[in-house]
Amino acid sequence: MEYGLIGEKLGHSFSKIVHNELSDYTYELKEIPKEEFASFMEKADFKAINVTIPYKQDVIPYLYEIDKKAEEIGAVNTVVNKNGKLYGYNTDCLGLEALIAFEKIDIKDKKVLILGSGGTSKTAFVVAKNLGAREIYRVSRTAKDGLIDYHTAQSLHNDADIIINTTPCGMYPNVQTKALSIDNFKKLSALIDAVYNPLNSRLVLDAKNKGIKAIGGLYMLVAQAVFASEKFTDSKISSCEIERIYKKLLGEKENIILIGMPTSGKTTIGKALATKISKTFVDSDEEIVKKEGKSIPQIFSLVGEKGFRIIETQVISQIALKQGVVVATGGGVVLNKENIDLLKANGKVIFLDRPLDKLITTDDRPLSSSRDALEKRYNERYGLYCKSADIVIKADGSIEENLNKVLEAIG
Repeated sequence: MEYGLIGEKLGHSFSKIVHNELSDYTYELKEIPKEEFASFMEKADFKAINVTIPYKQDVIPYLYEIDKKAEEIGAVNTVVNKNGKLYGYNTDCLGLEALIAFEKIDIKDKKVLILGSGGTSKTAFVVAKNLGAREIYRVSRTAKDGLIDYHTAQSLHNDADIIINTTPCGMYPNVQTKALSIDNFKKLSALIDAVYNPLNSRLVLDAKNKGIKAIGGLYMLVAQAVFASEKFTDSKISSCEIERIYKKLLGEKENIILIGMPTSGKTTIGKALATKISKTFVDSDEEIVKKEGKSIPQIFSLVGEKGFRIIETQVISQIALKQGVVVATGGGVVLNKENIDLLKANGKVIFLDRPLDKLITTDDRPLSSSRDALEKRYNERYGLYCKSADIVIKADGSIEENLNKVLEAIG
């Protein structure tokens, strides 16, 4: 390996994609078990590497020299081999600073909680300090080395203004986990999560649902990779590259979720949209039918609506792990808020708001097979569609017209 990323588990990593955008060197992902780490570093058979969990501190003893910023932080995420001598840097701090600036989060004179005790936690501490935070507390499961535990954080420091999560909680595939609940943090004004896969962790979604400014770690990932690539190649890369690659990667990875009443055009528009923007199309009702081996009416007749909704959420939880897809959902998906939270982890939700008089009844829709039933469902669900949506499209035209509205809305 000449260039690449080392860590214990890298199945979630986007680093190769980012570095491929930056230069023509070959960048590899190399998972290294703990028992093989020492041998790998002693051989130093590479030109330059990035380092991630759990080796950002373990790598330091193998370095010939460490730059001042990395030394202050006590963690290294970039190593360059210069004539057999290893030099260590920390570009995570530059990435986090870039993310904070991008999201316009003001840390000066704020109380900051940093979740986690690893290398990225130390990075966040130094960044917060340099940006003028009033108070900074690092939080871990066990209070040691000057850190506080989660109980103390939630009981004595719930007046925090900003939370920065540096733990792997919520990272793919364990997307339902989170380091703590933010329900008692009444003064919280911003939340940053270093997790970038999924695009919106459970912690980020909780904050957004409360109207709190929140962002995941994708921009930080891209920014630190740009700064690392500069170290790799001993060259300067335009800062415009950060936003270009971020937008491109976000566009490729983000799902487009279509919600709305039956016959609002979700499936037809979804298929056409997927073709237009080169994504895979997924229909949640079709996935339910595949899973159960029965039609939707048959499932309703066997387990009723309550049983169907349980199955629906099971299927949605699997679809939500995907990236780069267009998803057409069943009309009742909004009845369970959990479904929407799952889908928003990697997706943007679009409500196809087709007027009631343009909707039609069909025999394969158990809850809207008559005009009265259709109107009842429309009135019951309309508010939920609006509340769940990131974007509302007035889908009152032809399929082609409505498709163009969606394309315009997602840029």
